[in-house]
Amino acid sequence: MTVSRGYGVSELILPEGSYLLGKSLQESGLHDLDINVLTLYRGSKVIPNPKASRVLEAGDKLLCFGKLESMRTLIPPKTIENRSPLIAPLP
Repeated sequence: MTVSRGYGVSELILPEGSYLLGKSLQESGLHDLDINVLTLYRGSKVIPNPKASRVLEAGDKLLCFGKLESMRTLIPPKTIENRSPLIAPLP
C-alpha cells in the first residue's frame, strides 16, 4: 500500500479543555480536516471504527489517518513547546 505524501497515521490525545470534548465525531469537524478516526481508546476500552455519533471525552486517544498538517494543528502550542528538546551549548 502506498501512502500519499503528507498523509499518515497519528495518535491524538484529547486533554481537558479541548474544544472537541462533548462533541460527536461527526460534530467534531475532523472529517472536514481530512482526518479519519480509525480507533478510539477510552481507558481500557478499545473501540475500532467508532460511529460518527460517538461523543468525545477528556483522555480519549484517537488513532487517526489523514493529513499530517491538519493533525498538527490539533496539538496545543504549549504541548509542542514542552516537546522541544533542550540543547546545551557546546564548550
